[in-house]
Amino acid sequence: MNRLIRRALYPGSFDPLTNGHLDIIERTLSVFHEVRVLVAASSRKNSMLSMEERVELIKKAFKGNRRVTVDCWEGLIMDYARNHKMHAVVRGLRAASDFEYEFMMAAMNRNLNSDVETFFMMTGQNMFFISSTMVKELFRFGGDIAPYVPKPVLQRLMQKRKEGEL
Repeated sequence: MNRLIRRALYPGSFDPLTNGHLDIIERTLSVFHEVRVLVAASSRKNSMLSMEERVELIKKAFKGNRRVTVDCWEGLIMDYARNHKMHAVVRGLRAASDFEYEFMMAAMNRNLNSDVETFFMMTGQNMFFISSTMVKELFRFGGDIAPYVPKPVLQRLMQKRKEGEL
């Protein structure tokens, strides 16, 4: 099928949203007309932020940018893509170690929904070491995460810590 893909889906847990995620989203906008950021539930991760908080923080980070939309989903990403007529998925790669997992996931997704193409995007040079997992660990031990997350994320996490939720 020959088609021009104008919208991309960028799924992830985004717990929390990092500057590395922002980098991928902004660079994806240079290739696609619209990016739908999909906050996906993950039973494998111990979340710091609720799904609703993550959606809200991503919306704040892209407030005023109509080309970035945000949604959440608790099922298979390929089912979401099928249900919403999305034909591209963007996956960020930080290091070579990410590639093997992402490659296998892309192959599985292709088997689940052959109408969806996966696009891999390398993160920016100065952000390859940033991951949500590392940011969470740094925050839990009192480290400064300000260089690695958008301001609204930092503010929310500091508020949660102050209120004893973290």
